[in-house]
Amino acid sequence: MLAGLASASSPPTQEVMNQPVHTMESWSWSDCGSPAHVVQLRSISLSPDPPKPGQDLTVTVVGTAQERIENGAYADVVVKLGLIKLLSKTFDVCEEARNANATIQCPVDGGDYTVVETVALPKEIPQAKFNVAVRGYTKDDDDLLCLDLQVNFMKSPFPRFGW
Repeated sequence: MLAGLASASSPPTQEVMNQPVHTMESWSWSDCGSPAHVVQLRSISLSPDPPKPGQDLTVTVVGTAQERIENGAYADVVVKLGLIKLLSKTFDVCEEARNANATIQCPVDGGDYTVVETVALPKEIPQAKFNVAVRGYTKDDDDLLCLDLQVNFMKSPFPRFGW
């Protein structure tokens, strides 16, 4: 669904409610799932990093499917700008993968995977901070994935200093 750069060092982490939050300059992610979730995320990287409106964004996700993922798996995605809900939609995970010609197609056997997906970001993305909540479920409504993303498209007042 999310669709790379290999990094020589791992991203900085901080503990929040016993879950690591992986922070970058303009975005962060956390795997809010439990060990019982079917998909365990290990890393997410973006290129370019930070993402830029009007450019293609390549997303690389590394994780483990602890069991087979069948047709019928779905994800509820909510995008918020502050407290304002901009999008709330349910996606058929397998159908989205087929439509995007993703590198992994359903059914997905258990194992380790790297998924790379490129999407075009609209140039009209407002300068704002967005929160994205992704809750995935198997065809039997068992927990598949829990992911929280924060993306900041605000321009830095001091771009040369990386603040």
